[in-house]
Amino acid sequence: MPGWAGRGGRQRRAFGVGGALLGIAVAMLLGAWRSTGFLSDLLLNLGASVVLAAISYVIFDPLFEEARKARVQEHLSFDQQAFVTRLHRSGRRVRILDTWTILLEQRHREETLTAIRAALANGAQVQLLLLDPDCTAAQQRSEELERQRVDVPRQIRTNLRHLAAFADALDSRLRHRLQVRLYDASPSIQLYQWDGRALISFFPIGKLSFNVPQLEVDMDSPWGGFVHARFEELWEHDQATLDLERYWSVTVTLRHDDSDVVEVRVPYVTVDGQHFVDCRGFRVTGPLTVRAVLPPRAPGAAPAVFALAEPADGDHTPAEVVKRHFDQKYGHDDGGRAVYRLVPPPGASRTPEPRSAAAGDNHGR
Repeated sequence: MPGWAGRGGRQRRAFGVGGALLGIAVAMLLGAWRSTGFLSDLLLNLGASVVLAAISYVIFDPLFEEARKARVQEHLSFDQQAFVTRLHRSGRRVRILDTWTILLEQRHREETLTAIRAALANGAQVQLLLLDPDCTAAQQRSEELERQRVDVPRQIRTNLRHLAAFADALDSRLRHRLQVRLYDASPSIQLYQWDGRALISFFPIGKLSFNVPQLEVDMDSPWGGFVHARFEELWEHDQATLDLERYWSVTVTLRHDDSDVVEVRVPYVTVDGQHFVDCRGFRVTGPLTVRAVLPPRAPGAAPAVFALAEPADGDHTPAEVVKRHFDQKYGHDDGGRAVYRLVPPPGASRTPEPRSAAAGDNHGR
């Protein structure tokens, strides 16, 4: 769709300019018809020249534009500073598709976030699509980068922590234009788009994608159409994508004696297929159970009932590993977390229960 919209705009521009030139030519020819002598000859010649110029413009401008779009520039590596500069000037669309982005590492973070804020203020829609740190593909990418000693899940979690803080600091006028989602699929293409141009590359085995050649393309070109389709496919896939809000916290309904008590949002992590929640926001007493959708990937999925189990020495996943995951996701803690593991309640099946009205409203957001 963006390609056709761009072509239509350029065609309208070409016909508009051509029409204006023809209008000028008609005025000159009318002037020549009403004049005599040297002025008549001058206006006649100028009018004929303008007619030829108008026809040439209408015919050749689209051809030159198509040739320009088809041209691909190759860069030896990803230039962070150049992309940040382009971000500042963007006013329509910014898109990033990556595992994690080097732009949010410490040495580039402030400049990048300032540039994103400027793009949002210019009216741009900013969309970031990063790899889900808890998915199998993230661990596989870490194994591919073993010689580089890169912990891919940790890098992604750090990116998301800074993006969550940045989003919270934006005013509502700008926040709705910033969208962050996570995808659960094998990473194949890296995309950094500013308005109608983009840098694209692929993920090499054993190398960081920032350090390989980057192709700068027009988004209306076949290359641009290809990466646009890939981005849209991942972005719109309900089962393969998770938005930042659902990644950052999960809604649980506290239950006592099979009755719903209150609905709260709590921090959580998933480690070795097990789910852990931070219950510091409420006191766990008595036979308390919770109902939640974990992992909270597909909105509208039916929740299941869990009991809250305190960490124990014999657990399959050591407490220090769980703490490290919480620290990577939410930052280091002063020891105030109250971490519990979600387990099936004694004597209960994992069959999802009917959703309450409150839970249904929240998960449908």
